Amino acid sequence: MERDLLTNSSRVVVKFGTGILTNRSKQIDPGQVEQLVAQVAAQRQAGREVVVVSSGAVGAGMGALGMTQRPADLSDLQACAAIGQLKLMAAYSELFAKHDLQVAQVLLTHDDLEHRERHLNARNTLVSLLEKGVVPIVNENDAVSYTELKFGDNDWLAALVACLLPADLLVVLTTVDGLVENFGKKNPRTIPLVETIDADIKKLAGGTLSATAVGGMEAKLRAAKMTARTGIPMVIASGKKKRVLANIIDGRDEGTFFTPRSGRLKGRKRRIAFFHHPKGSLWVDNGARDALRDKGKSLLPPGVAKCNGDFANGDVVRLCDINGTEFARAISRFDADEIRARKLKGIEIVHRNDLVIL
Repeated sequence: MERDLLTNSSRVVVKFGTGILTNRSKQIDPGQVEQLVAQVAAQRQAGREVVVVSSGAVGAGMGALGMTQRPADLSDLQACAAIGQLKLMAAYSELFAKHDLQVAQVLLTHDDLEHRERHLNARNTLVSLLEKGVVPIVNENDAVSYTELKFGDNDWLAALVACLLPADLLVVLTTVDGLVENFGKKNPRTIPLVETIDADIKKLAGGTLSATAVGGMEAKLRAAKMTARTGIPMVIASGKKKRVLANIIDGRDEGTFFTPRSGRLKGRKRRIAFFHHPKGSLWVDNGARDALRDKGKSLLPPGVAKCNGDFANGDVVRLCDINGTEFARAISRFDADEIRARKLKGIEIVHRNDLVIL
């Protein structure tokens, strides 16, 4: 059984979506948060390290300010986040204390995880907290982070945290039982297992209709694709169920299980693949694509069909096929202008050690 590997999970990242933390009035739901905390506490007391990635700050702030729709204005979003984060952490601190557990607030931006020293510092802090028996509560630093508020979601953040550590398992708890076929129709069916996130699987996903949430199932599939490539299993399941976390870790048929690829990307390769905003792209011909993807070769100048963007030596770039479809990420050994000048001969533009096939 594919899920048998979950029983050996000793380090778990659990993501709580806004919908399972707040009630219809957009306020934090104490009873619901209490049962989620109890589930995490049970796993911590069983000897597992658990990191919680928690949404809900903007939603809680909206409720406190009497808002019913997620604000469009950036400053209003940041105000909601600043107010709501305080309420959220107060609730977590009080509820985990009932289980004799301490919590720590860890607020991150994408820049924190992209910058090498801050990336390592963030990882070291999380590991140190876990070693001390503390439950880290991670959230996007929404009060100051304009980029991720506008384009990001906590499913992606949870996947990044899982890859940062790395974790043995990522569990995304939401308001549905998993990836659902015929969602909203007469015969809905939760898909128990996804081995490949292909076009048919992507068709099952849609955006969110929630007034407080960002993302939806499409964002969760994006996170699952990342963790699968990294070698980390992921499960999407309902956070409304009181034994959902135990059932997942016990290997029971709960939610949708996304199988990881064999092997695990090492830390440097994970950073190249997922922790950078690419500064540009290199389009390569079919021969170069096959050599890179299938034969483990480096990229030479004749294989480059087009160079887009304004990037420097040492920047991460996308590698795309002739149709513009990204298939890898890599560190460029030359500036964009040098590559476009077409004067480089017999030298590697991208070395295979600096390349990750996605």
